[in-house]
Amino acid sequence: MLKISRIILAIVAVVLSGYSLITKNFESMPSLMLCLGALVLVIGVAELQKGPKQLWGYINIIASVFVFFVSIQWFLLN
Repeated sequence: MLKISRIILAIVAVVLSGYSLITKNFESMPSLMLCLGALVLVIGVAELQKGPKQLWGYINIIASVFVFFVSIQWFLLN
């Protein structure tokens, strides 16, 4: 299940970033950041499932919380 989620989120992130780069329209950046935050969260959970002492899993989860916080602020302020 995590592998499928990771693939879908990666494809959505690539499509959104490609759209932003080609059209020079950066209004989809908050959505892209939410997608990337979810992708990093899924990667962190997958790392933690490998073993309890996986430091990169915790680092990924902390990074995803920060990205969620920034993207939610961007949604609320704009």
